Amino acid sequence: MHTRPHGAPTLRKPTLVDITTSLHQGLRDFIATPFTAVFFASFYVFAGLAMGWITYATGQTFWLVLAVMGFPLVGALAAVGFYEISRRRQTNQSVSFASVVRTTWAFKNEQLPWLAAIIVVIFLFWFFLGHMIFALFLGLSPMTNISSSLDVFLTSQGLTMIAFGSAVGSVFAVLVFSLSVLGMPMLIDRDVDFMTAMLSSISAVAQAPVLYLAWGAFIGLITFASMLPSFLGLFISMPVLGHATWHLYKRVST
Repeated sequence: MHTRPHGAPTLRKPTLVDITTSLHQGLRDFIATPFTAVFFASFYVFAGLAMGWITYATGQTFWLVLAVMGFPLVGALAAVGFYEISRRRQTNQSVSFASVVRTTWAFKNEQLPWLAAIIVVIFLFWFFLGHMIFALFLGLSPMTNISSSLDVFLTSQGLTMIAFGSAVGSVFAVLVFSLSVLGMPMLIDRDVDFMTAMLSSISAVAQAPVLYLAWGAFIGLITFASMLPSFLGLFISMPVLGHATWHLYKRVST
């Protein structure tokens, strides 16, 4: 573990230049360390492929719809390795595969798991609420296999359910994004408890909601687009966005 300053930093409002510069820096980090970045992204990709396989095997596309809509909620968890890579590059430390994995694993004994647990609980609650929404709109519709399930989603009731579910899901997405976009990298960078990191992140987003939510929407759109080719696009988008989020956090931290 590296020596970290104590306490939360002061977080200024971001600018559009901060966001675009962070994206460029994130792309440079990915190009500089592709193997290590792809290693961390692979957990996210394989999780998506596993969900797709389970859906195909059971014929229950409903669960895949919920998982895909909730997938970005847990993206911050997969980004921890990317934050550590970018931190090491910024401080001119070794970015070897072994050193990054070892340091990332060491965070299991810190405050990071507590924030991760909150994100997972929110994700599971989204599954529960999503099931309730499905029951409300399509509870009496047959869903026996993938083909018939897709047909159900294209009915008026199915489209209404998707619209309503998306609206509810966006609330969950905004909540998780707000507490993690700066809170998660802060736990890597600073000696701070998870509640302070989480509340600092939420406060920062509340002070500049337009730019932060635009950044969150951009992350969501890129993530969804990356899922289309069998989740394989996540091998590139996850590292770049993860690195960029770290750089955005560092740029607004004082």
